[in-house]
Amino acid sequence: MSLWTSAEIARATAGRASADFEVSGVTFDSREVGPGDLFLALKGESTDGHRFLDQAFASGAAGALVSAPTSHPNVRVADSVTALDDLGRAARARMSGKVIGVTGSVGKTGTKEALFAALDRPDRGQAHRSVKSYNNHTGVPLSLARMPAATRFGVFEMGMNHAGELAALTRLVRPHVALITTIAPAHMGFFPNEEAIADAKAEIFEGLEPGGVAVVPFDTRHRERLLVAARRHAARVVTFGLGEGADVRALENVRTASGTFVTAHVAPEREISFTLAQPGMHWVANALGVLACVEAVGGDLEMAGLALAELGGLPGRGARLQVAVDGGAALVIDESYNANPASMRATLAVLAEQPGRKLAVLGEMRELGAHSDAFHAALSEPIEATGVAFAILVGEQMVSLANALEGHVDFVHVPDAAAAAARLEAVLAPGDAVLVKGSNGVGLSKLVAALAERS
Repeated sequence: MSLWTSAEIARATAGRASADFEVSGVTFDSREVGPGDLFLALKGESTDGHRFLDQAFASGAAGALVSAPTSHPNVRVADSVTALDDLGRAARARMSGKVIGVTGSVGKTGTKEALFAALDRPDRGQAHRSVKSYNNHTGVPLSLARMPAATRFGVFEMGMNHAGELAALTRLVRPHVALITTIAPAHMGFFPNEEAIADAKAEIFEGLEPGGVAVVPFDTRHRERLLVAARRHAARVVTFGLGEGADVRALENVRTASGTFVTAHVAPEREISFTLAQPGMHWVANALGVLACVEAVGGDLEMAGLALAELGGLPGRGARLQVAVDGGAALVIDESYNANPASMRATLAVLAEQPGRKLAVLGEMRELGAHSDAFHAALSEPIEATGVAFAILVGEQMVSLANALEGHVDFVHVPDAAAAAARLEAVLAPGDAVLVKGSNGVGLSKLVAALAERS
């Protein structure tokens, strides 16, 4: 199927096509180019995509978006980065379906994937979403540019670590529904307080289409702040959460062998019961946000419930591995993609529910600024409450947590992921449950990948 023709690309970007061609995909990473793709030769501060044109066409690219001469089939523009935004806008303009924007301090990617699954479940291929964590100034327009014109539902994750970033992204996405998952002290190194983070996340409402719906977390101390911001831009505001009074709320949630059985109030005289495959109360809250969005865009709630029952863990965000060890196997919960104080507590609560000896490989939480020592030390309470038998603390910023755990929990403090892998290898035993979590830059995903090779 054709995603774009060279003429359409040229029209969208004010460029000039060197030849007629059609593309079925779009990428700016030459390593990801497949047959029929459009390769975006972006120029950045440290690299220039034009250097990889030969590699891209050797991998099957059908055309390229360039700002410099090339003999390959191309659309030439004045600036390829600006042209990417233009292509994203054109993709959004030609799509007549419903668009949902997702942001939040915790749970953006998992909730985005759950929303996609819920909306795509009734008829495969009708929904589109941003892949991976493509949620920044290049990832968002790329995800838009990849959206087929006939898409019925588009789901786009938007992230930020500075004020003003979401305002720009949401005006590209122009959502009909804008969801904030939660507010937590992530990226505190760039903000004076949590209130400033809430204000920055609330920028997502600024891009709402006329008649749009804002979906706001009920169980946050910033609820009123978010509601005030939402009402400035939304025709309707819906709250979701576990607390009494939320518009979309859990009437009951019971842990079962296959997950969590939830009965949710979604709308007046509308309830739905489903089994949520993903463990943890944070996922119950995420699922309620998903249902609020599905209802807002007129999706199928019953099919959404089935999708939530089928939802598996994502690599780095809750995937579960059975890892072979001498004499049996151990469970590894892969939360290695990122970490902040709220997500650390949530995933430690999940670990607490697992049978067997509990181990935790915890990497430092980055971008917490002057609050870093206090936030790290405060993790000692949930670690003790979880019943962790042995903790491996990874990274320089874990010093304050090591001091807080001294005499309370058996632990070791190591400098990097390689040292953590060696220490885990020495203690891992059959029946263990291991949580692996830390900021992405710590590199604990490599530890998980090594373990996965044994699964």
